[in-house]
Amino acid sequence: MFRPRLLYEPIKQHLSKKEYTIITGARQTGKTTILREIYREQKERNIPVYYISFENIEVLREVNMNPENLFRFVKRPINPLDNKLNEGERIILFIDEIQYLSDPSRFLKYLYDTYLENLKIVATGSSAFYMDQKFKDSLAGRKKIFQLNSLSLSEYLGFHERTDLILELENMRNDLQYLSLKKDEIADYFNEYLVFGGYPAVCLEKDRQWKEELLLEIRNAYVKKDILEAGVRNEMDFYRLMAVLASQIGNLMNRNELSKTLNLHLSTIDNYLFILQKSFHIHLIKPFYKNLRKELTKMPKVYFDDIGIRNALLNRFTDLQNREDKGALLENYAFIRLKEMYKPDTINYWRTADGNEVDFVQSDDFKQGNAWEIKFKTEKASLTKYRKFWENYPEINFELFSYSDFENGKSIIRL
Repeated sequence: MFRPRLLYEPIKQHLSKKEYTIITGARQTGKTTILREIYREQKERNIPVYYISFENIEVLREVNMNPENLFRFVKRPINPLDNKLNEGERIILFIDEIQYLSDPSRFLKYLYDTYLENLKIVATGSSAFYMDQKFKDSLAGRKKIFQLNSLSLSEYLGFHERTDLILELENMRNDLQYLSLKKDEIADYFNEYLVFGGYPAVCLEKDRQWKEELLLEIRNAYVKKDILEAGVRNEMDFYRLMAVLASQIGNLMNRNELSKTLNLHLSTIDNYLFILQKSFHIHLIKPFYKNLRKELTKMPKVYFDDIGIRNALLNRFTDLQNREDKGALLENYAFIRLKEMYKPDTINYWRTADGNEVDFVQSDDFKQGNAWEIKFKTEKASLTKYRKFWENYPEINFELFSYSDFENGKSIIRL
């Protein structure tokens, strides 16, 4: 049974556009599922569509030799430049795993410029790392990229067919005084989400042990695939770095300390961090500052794009309430949620030289924005700690979110 993602409709709406549609994201987040479902829908409507995968070695070999060899496997569109009437049937070609091409950029640019509006391509690429490295031409004006992440909390509820709880969650987010009668049910799913994350296959698995096995499989097989295809020579060093980062979510990340701890060259650490970011596994957020001398620290904070894979790296699947890292998990969730709401590069943290800190600050400039502090229990939050931030940034709205407020049916941050 197909379960639509939030990006499903925007991707479908983009079919009518001339620009090519590129779907990126981590492995196992559902890119191929979406591609096949849209292909199936269009075919049922009798629209000329074709589907190929570059995991097929024969197809890949032929197309790498010459882009025109693609049309040995699918119908060739009419070249408008060869047609005096500039007419031709519009064909939609769905391509899975386009990053396997030796030069995806040249391939797409050639087809776009040759067949114009007679050929529309919808393609998936499993890692932005490959897309960045192999898309040598910017393809400006020729493509739109859609990034598919693992499930959001709302999507997680949807995959469990609990649309009633999605509506309740939206009410909690939109009305700060709303006390939901279904808060306990939502909290149960939320607790599960903070342990197992949002990979679709993991979400749909009912057995807890199999959820753990699936996450370990993603860690061992699919992350390994990213590692090998990125040209990493020592996968164990790479996994060691991932595990250390998993134990430090929400903390300042010191590259020099990582280098010493793991006995790796700083250049190797930087390369691994680059791969992890471009493979959609981690995100580094930078400090927010106005006073360079007092506020600036160069070290970023690290968060994982999926909480489940973070827990799998540490092999920790204990229930939320019995975990010593539950505060860190909540903070990582807050980052994931804020990343849904805002552009990731506008999300920062604030910290002064004398240790005052606010977990997240979102602002497009220094004139207005929002700031959030994340606590597992409200009583552990001393609002006087944030007075310096209020004094320095009175124009930025400050809010506190805690898990205990969520349990009480409220969601101050609208998370």
